[in-house]
Amino acid sequence: MHVQGFTAAAVPAGIRYPDRLDLALIYSQVPAVAAGTFTLNKVKAAPVVLSMERLRSGQAQAVLVNSGNANACTGLEGMALARATSSLAASALGINAQLVQVASTGVIGQAMQVDPFARAMPSLVGKLSSSGLPEVAKAIMTTDLVEKTASETIVIGGTPVSIFGMAKGSGMIMPNMATMLCFIVTDAQIVFPVLDKLLRQAVNQSFNCITVDGDTSTNDMALIMANGMANNPWIDEDNIEGVRLFGDALGRICKDLALKIVADGEGATKLATIKVVGARSDEEAMSSARTIANSSLVKTAFFGEDANWGRIIAALGRSKCTFEENKVDIYFDEVLLVAHGLCLGAEAEAKATEVLKKRQFTISLHLHEGGGVAEMYTCDFSFDYVKINASYRS
Repeated sequence: MHVQGFTAAAVPAGIRYPDRLDLALIYSQVPAVAAGTFTLNKVKAAPVVLSMERLRSGQAQAVLVNSGNANACTGLEGMALARATSSLAASALGINAQLVQVASTGVIGQAMQVDPFARAMPSLVGKLSSSGLPEVAKAIMTTDLVEKTASETIVIGGTPVSIFGMAKGSGMIMPNMATMLCFIVTDAQIVFPVLDKLLRQAVNQSFNCITVDGDTSTNDMALIMANGMANNPWIDEDNIEGVRLFGDALGRICKDLALKIVADGEGATKLATIKVVGARSDEEAMSSARTIANSSLVKTAFFGEDANWGRIIAALGRSKCTFEENKVDIYFDEVLLVAHGLCLGAEAEAKATEVLKKRQFTISLHLHEGGGVAEMYTCDFSFDYVKINASYRS
């Protein structure tokens, strides 16, 4: 998909590996309204700190992103490097460096040099193309097996509006947010307060509902730029229909990308939805869903296709959710395995085991305590997850 006014490119800069796409640039012809959400980890990478600082203006015109090195835990030198690389991009593009967002992903705690960026910048800017966004999706991959993109065209006030999103993430995935980078571009005309609110809503209902391994990264970022070149009627607080249409589309794109991250979890063979209904509040439902989704024992049982419901109810019991054990029902898709806290027997367990043989399934817990509902999306833990992460730096 082409999004009016946006170009992008990616090149191999040799940041960690030779001949691998690892440096990318997204550029808007005009300054764009911009909003973002960032990692809640207390340890934040230099590019995150710099981008958060610059995004206070509510504007951006470019995103420079590298893979292979996180530029995290690199001290003053790391911050200087983030500023220097953004200045290189700004100079090549002829824009203010304050309008350049910076992102990095890769190994933590290793110094990164400016030379690869300086050498690659002329070719990177020279390659900018309206068809280059998918190349950026490839360049930001680390342990990802597939690039992750999603797009939609909607009509607002009779005017077509395009939205394109890309994300990376496979391991160190746990909200808020997950090791993920997400960049979304749109040609919509939209005011900052609405864009910021809609992005936060979309992130809360997507990227903040996924987990691969329970670890939160130092580099997470979800950024959206809206350059207004579609010339649609302004999406502001008075344009209720426009807000609804754009918000729904943005939510769908973020959820699509989030599910692709979980499905591509390191070593993953299963995509599981953990659904909790009937909790005393949505917050308690989310606490229980998140605890279950993060349980290593639950996730290894998924990999082994073992309907070990005891691990599920044990994880529920250590969450912050209030419930009575003898009220709990547990379903594997449509198969009721546990009713009123007790297993329904070998036949029900055999049917539940068949559910776990599928690539995707849902585990539903009914607590019968109130109206609270939540969902989390997770994957299994396989042998390959251990292999990948045991040799990540080698």
